[in-house]
Amino acid sequence: MKSDKPLSFRLMHGALLSTALSVAVSVAISATIAAPVNAFAATQDAAPAKTTKATKAKKATRKVTKAAPAEVSQTPAKAAPAPAKATRTAAAAEHDARPAVKKRRVSYRMNGRHHTAVHRVAFEPRNSQAFGLHESGDALMLRSGVAYVVDQNTLEPLFDKNSHSVVPIASISKLMTAMVVLDSKEPLTEQIEVTDQDRDFEKNTGSRLSVGSVLSREDMLHIALMASENRAAAALSRYYPGGRPAFVAAMNAKAKQLGMTDTHFENSTGLSSQNVSSGRDLAKMVNAAYQYPLIRKFSTDHSYEVFTGKRNIAYNSTNALIRSANSSWDIGLQKTGFINEAGECLVMQATIHNRPVIMVLLDSSGKYSRFADAVRVRAWLDNGGADQQPHITSADANGAGT
Repeated sequence: MKSDKPLSFRLMHGALLSTALSVAVSVAISATIAAPVNAFAATQDAAPAKTTKATKAKKATRKVTKAAPAEVSQTPAKAAPAPAKATRTAAAAEHDARPAVKKRRVSYRMNGRHHTAVHRVAFEPRNSQAFGLHESGDALMLRSGVAYVVDQNTLEPLFDKNSHSVVPIASISKLMTAMVVLDSKEPLTEQIEVTDQDRDFEKNTGSRLSVGSVLSREDMLHIALMASENRAAAALSRYYPGGRPAFVAAMNAKAKQLGMTDTHFENSTGLSSQNVSSGRDLAKMVNAAYQYPLIRKFSTDHSYEVFTGKRNIAYNSTNALIRSANSSWDIGLQKTGFINEAGECLVMQATIHNRPVIMVLLDSSGKYSRFADAVRVRAWLDNGGADQQPHITSADANGAGT
């Protein structure tokens, strides 16, 4: 019996040790598993706090950068240990300093109704094809989206197709440019130099008039009207008293004076698609420009040669009806125009059957279609179309068109 007692004691003691060891191992494993979970939770809890502090620090830095740039520049030693943060702060400050992109509200009218669009300054208005003006049929099968013909003596409409629609007018703008130049009474003999400021940075068009060319104001006006020379028109606006902004303001003031309520100008060349007008307004402008003998002479000249101080340049008219040696047209004033948004444009004063008429053709589809449309209108007038049906209605009158 003495020998059995110690043995049972030893067995019980061993079992207790084994149980205790198992419990210890279980606790250790649980602690090992729980540690990374708790660490991850702690990290997640700490992250927002760090982010909040970092955000507050950035905001404080931005405030210091904006409010006291001198103080920041006086403490370069503090920024030295952390160049990455300093770079980010500078970039953030530069971003904040950028001016917000402004929006401009421009209204267009089609079919007698207003269409308003909000757009960024870089937005370019669509041409009349996008407005569906070419879907308006007419009796003459014209390829121009807008066509308006009036008797110059009475200003009575003879042919009307979408004449109220406001669309880009391209270099037709140069007629207004010419009137503003001549109204200024600045010496026509004054020498004007072409500079980098006269280059086209909007459409990136070229020019035969290189930077550094020097011409008289009269020669600049001549080639701007006859050959639609853009740098000449740009230089004319820059040499205006008060500079280019004053020139554009004078263009818009002149338009208002003439009752051109659908018209707006952004520059003197017409390369901006924001130079817009309607057929009815342009008839008023052509009639006003016709009162200037120099505009009549320069715009209808066949060719002209200028000396730029470096070389001679020979220019030709942009109007095929004037260039043609066999032309039977009696044209008293004309101007062509083209940019993608405006399409092919043409305005003219011409005498047909002893009747002076003003013809406006805008957004013609095809390089020579504007001239072909002018021929169609003339043939219609030759055949007495205006006498038989003096008022040709269009989609502007909410009709089906003719």
